[in-house]
Amino acid sequence: MSCDISLGRLEPCKDSVGGLKAIYFVNFGDLGAITYDVTNTDVIDAVAGTPSAYKYDIKGTSTFTQNIQSDRATGTTAFEQVLEITLKKLTVSDHKELKLLSYGRPQVIVEDYNGNYFLAGLEHGMDVTGGTIVTGGAMNELSGYTLTLTGMEKAPANFLGDAPASVGFTVVAG
Repeated sequence: MSCDISLGRLEPCKDSVGGLKAIYFVNFGDLGAITYDVTNTDVIDAVAGTPSAYKYDIKGTSTFTQNIQSDRATGTTAFEQVLEITLKKLTVSDHKELKLLSYGRPQVIVEDYNGNYFLAGLEHGMDVTGGTIVTGGAMNELSGYTLTLTGMEKAPANFLGDAPASVGFTVVAG
């Protein structure tokens, strides 16, 4: 692999927005073989085996950040993937599912408001590394969950070439 860059970048139009629309949890180990785009290996075109992707709608304060951790002294580069989500309302069923998420290490599909889908934790999964179960002190404060999921990968999260159902996932909505 060459370390030399091969493209420049023009100033893009101001037509993108921030924010996450939904996340999809996939149980670690359920992904079948992955097919990458022939001309761009950063894009996943298909997954085999129709793994279940459990959809969570999210709005507001949730974020997905990929931190580049590169060290010239050791000759290493890794990509820390951090997903911080807020889920409104406390329920018995959510309590159970979030407990199971905390025990596991799912892969997570992140959907943003620009129509992008990213597959985080592809090789190693993502761990719940923190969070809260909270009921606010005032009537207009959060009653719900906050979770932080963190993954460490050799590459940034791949784009999906299309919506999860179109690349082979069975989407399970709430």
